[in-house]
Amino acid sequence: MREVIVAKSAGFCFGVQRAVDMVYEEIEKADSKIYTLGEIIHNEEVVSDLERKGVSVIDSLRDLDGIDSGTVCIRSHGVSRAVYDGLKKRQGLKIVDATCPFVKKIHEIVERESALGKEIIIIGDAAHPEVEGILGYARGPVSVINTEEEAREFERKGRDSESEICLVSQTTFNKCKFYKLVEILQKKVYSITTVNTICSATDQRQKEAREIASKVDAMIVIGGRHSSNTRKLYEICSDECRDTRLIQTRDDLSSGFTDSDVCIGITAGASTPHYIIEEVQSYVRGTEF
Repeated sequence: MREVIVAKSAGFCFGVQRAVDMVYEEIEKADSKIYTLGEIIHNEEVVSDLERKGVSVIDSLRDLDGIDSGTVCIRSHGVSRAVYDGLKKRQGLKIVDATCPFVKKIHEIVERESALGKEIIIIGDAAHPEVEGILGYARGPVSVINTEEEAREFERKGRDSESEICLVSQTTFNKCKFYKLVEILQKKVYSITTVNTICSATDQRQKEAREIASKVDAMIVIGGRHSSNTRKLYEICSDECRDTRLIQTRDDLSSGFTDSDVCIGITAGASTPHYIIEEVQSYVRGTEF
């Protein structure tokens, strides 16, 4: 009989659930056109459902030119200080800030520490919207590091080589990789204050995924194509389980498992709705591949 182990922490985290709920609450009010500045979360199913309900995704402040009414929801990943201030200057627009509180905390740390003259290092993906937003709160020299090679090649940007460095992390970064990069940087620069801003829910999800993947025959990771935390879960599970599959929905399970007695693990990124996890679980439990 096939055994299926589903991660308890799989699916929406606090920040994502909060952001999605805030947009749906605005839809219920239905007193103006609703926009999200970027995709509210990195999940195509959720974004498509919001679009069907009349919510439009805009990519930049320029997309609001000529629009003098409506509601703009800031995505869970947050935006830079410049973008936020630019939104506030737009007359007639209501702003709903759905930025994850944990991301907000990083904004505050970076803004405060850089104002004190510290150089900032952000551990994360420079192309990710969360990191793009964090960058916008630095008032001085700032670097983004994502790989061991980048850590080894790091050179200070500040004129004062004796000034302190404050190091923070993208909330969804791989914790083991984070500490490896910190270790490399500490050998190069001694005056580093490290603030581990990886979300506790992300840490728990990664630990649980690694544990499950290490003892199953096949692992399924569910999440959006553009979801950073989902990709990191896939990397973690792939290290532990050779047969690890990354899918968005049940329909992506195109090939089966060779043995009906295999043990299958399931986890999901922070932007994956619970109903999708349930559909995949039911399908795997009830289908003989």
